[in-house]
Amino acid sequence: MTIKEYEDHMTMKLEKLQGFPGRPGPLLLVIADGVGLAPDGPANAVYLADTPTIDRLLASALRTQLKAHGTGVGLPTDDDMGNSEVGHNAIGAGRVFAQGAKLVNQALESGKLLEGDLWRRIVDTGRNGGTVHFLGLLSDGNVHSHIDHLFALVSECARAGVGRVRLHVLLDGRDVAARSALTYIGKTEALLSSLNEQYGVDYRIASGGGRMRITMDRYNADWDMVRRGYECHVHGVGRVFHSADSAVQTLYAENPDINDQTLEPFVITDNSEPVGRIVDGDAVVLFNFRGDRSIEISRAFEEEAFDKFDRGRRPDVLFAGMLEYDGDLQVPKNYLVAPPVIERTVSEYLCAAGMRSFAISETQKYGHVTYFWNGNRSGYIDEELETYIEIPSDNLPFDQAPAMKAVEITDRTIELLQSGDYRFGRLNFANGDMVGHTGNLDATVSAMETVDRCLARLVEMIDELGGVLVFTADHGNAEDMFQEKDGERVIKTSHTLNPVPFVIHDPGFQGEYAMATVDEPGLNNIAATLLNLLGYGAPADYRPSLIELR
Repeated sequence: MTIKEYEDHMTMKLEKLQGFPGRPGPLLLVIADGVGLAPDGPANAVYLADTPTIDRLLASALRTQLKAHGTGVGLPTDDDMGNSEVGHNAIGAGRVFAQGAKLVNQALESGKLLEGDLWRRIVDTGRNGGTVHFLGLLSDGNVHSHIDHLFALVSECARAGVGRVRLHVLLDGRDVAARSALTYIGKTEALLSSLNEQYGVDYRIASGGGRMRITMDRYNADWDMVRRGYECHVHGVGRVFHSADSAVQTLYAENPDINDQTLEPFVITDNSEPVGRIVDGDAVVLFNFRGDRSIEISRAFEEEAFDKFDRGRRPDVLFAGMLEYDGDLQVPKNYLVAPPVIERTVSEYLCAAGMRSFAISETQKYGHVTYFWNGNRSGYIDEELETYIEIPSDNLPFDQAPAMKAVEITDRTIELLQSGDYRFGRLNFANGDMVGHTGNLDATVSAMETVDRCLARLVEMIDELGGVLVFTADHGNAEDMFQEKDGERVIKTSHTLNPVPFVIHDPGFQGEYAMATVDEPGLNNIAATLLNLLGYGAPADYRPSLIELR
């Protein structure tokens, strides 16, 4: 061991708690993704579901509720919904870091983004005959992107003398209202028209489609989505329309039940020619700030040796992301805003203490209990101490199979617990979030009932092993499935601003601790609490534990 390695190891040292060594059995953290707390009612799928296990846990004295949105997870304001990425960052890090939109806002407000060498290279591309393309999610949902960021960059292109800009718009309907695309397209067209008139430039929307239909796949779940998007944006392959507005209106009329996230790819043409193919010498800016659904399309643009689909002739372009989406894999190579440095996560401390642990979920949330939990770090912290397990997700609409892979996750988790090899484990049930995003109330109720049955099995196993189970969520979704507007139900597919549950199920509890009084308890308080339940004190700069010893 080198001197530096020794010093790093010593700085990660945990102190054992006096008088509380933890339980003899394992500690299991269950994250019910997208399951927030809201009043009982017809829009609350968690309330409507038959969930005796969750009901029993929520009646425990060892419970509280946590802030899982806004400033509590590093987002700009408390009007910003939480999401699984920042949520798992906060849980794993034990502290609050500036995230996504907040980072971009700071970079734009300070001028650093526009003063950087990369932005100058992008602008020079546009000044020297190339087209600057902007690709990303067109909404103000503030989960993957924000339309204000796009507008700021496009406007700056005009001021800087870029003559030709093309937008490739991914339509949301998930983090915002299900059918709101025309609102955002209208605002965008108004800006482009104004810039065209004021600066004498040529700025247009070139292509688009729904975010769950093209481009924005994650965790290698459906590379066909990426292929469809790449072919649409780069080669002009898609259904032809004369404007984005007419594309959406036509697709709405053809299928009154469809929402924005599943709209098919479309291409804008003049005289039967796409107005915005991406060609050699252009620049492409992916203006999404969230990483999970940006990595694959970035790889498609950047990788020399790429085998996920046939790209045809790959244009030689300057490609840039809003952020670095994967720091370890260095995707993308160029990015406008540096990501937060999240060091000393709870798993790093546990590995330094020699503790064996596991993380498990299905594909849709596997990266959350590994990469995001570990502070945006790919791979293992210590492969000898950690086991990561990915259960492949089904490749079909989530409301068609609302059980998803909860049963398989539970089966494997029980095997891991029974092995006796692990002191700590964490798992994510994706059902509440992924099925909730479909807007299908009945399917989400079914999803919650599956989670509850699986949770009952895990509680029983923890009881047998003399361990502790902690039940929580990363943000809300399933508890608020629609809103009443003018006497009609408006389907809600987005996350919520609701708090999430936090419950400790401790069958060996003898009053050794109680729930602590904590100022604005949030997801970032969980890490210190887990360490306490394992018999360790938390690092001094972690947010305080949710329990206090008696």
